Amino acid sequence: MSKKVGAPGLPQSVPPHAKASVSETDLRALMEAIYLKYSYDFRDYSGASQKRRILQALADFACPTVPALQAAVLKDATLFTQLLQYLTIPVSEMFRDPAFFLALRQQVVPVLQTYASLKIWIAGCSTGEEVYSLAILLREEGLLERSLIYATDINPQSLDKARQGIFPLTSIQNHTINYQKAGGKRAFSDYYIAAYQAAVFDQSLRENVTFADHSLATDSVFSETQLVLCRNVLIYFNRPLQDRALGLFHDSLSHRGFLGLGSKESIEFSGYTRHFEVLNKPMRLFRKIQRA
Repeated sequence: MSKKVGAPGLPQSVPPHAKASVSETDLRALMEAIYLKYSYDFRDYSGASQKRRILQALADFACPTVPALQAAVLKDATLFTQLLQYLTIPVSEMFRDPAFFLALRQQVVPVLQTYASLKIWIAGCSTGEEVYSLAILLREEGLLERSLIYATDINPQSLDKARQGIFPLTSIQNHTINYQKAGGKRAFSDYYIAAYQAAVFDQSLRENVTFADHSLATDSVFSETQLVLCRNVLIYFNRPLQDRALGLFHDSLSHRGFLGLGSKESIEFSGYTRHFEVLNKPMRLFRKIQRA
């Protein structure tokens, strides 16, 4: 049986009977320390979700307590980079929720086709699956060449993976099914080559993509856009941070621009409810209302 080895810089001796716990006080202290030291702001992320992730990190790092973890990550930036993978959950899939992409193709694309040029923001792009999904959809609808896509995330390792456009071959069957359900017009295999148990996606799909570090918690709007996608990110925020993010999306969108959220997310009960109209409620598609 393999033995769990703690991360460098952490206490290596953890009694086998010890069971880590996470108090609200320790959790807040850790997030405040991370913000002050590294300028990553997780202070307004959902407490329950955060607690689960930190518990998992304690177990995987063989670390006995949150204060011990805090002391170690403040001392070692490399260890903080490892912890960042737990705090951001870089997990996605191509054409996730295919019905959303079908609705995007049917209800949003016809309007986007009336623009001479497009700017699109994918906030929280993770490892890039949604970026390539959208690029494929735009290419099939004749829009990719006149689009500039901003793909942003706070996790530098995720952004590096997104830039590479290389995904496990084991996930391609599921991606292919999603693509077909999303109204795909070609063979999905046209967009990648298989090599060394990986699918390497066509480099031309990312020629119009700018990958950039951006935090919805601390950064501001950087461009006017016609479409913003931020799917399965807001569910990890508390209400004030959700409102801040929605404010950024509102301010980024041009007149009558479109906003797409995740299947469990909404603008209802937020401070921006009156600033958007519902385009497709089940698919969480909204359109900006211009108000005086």
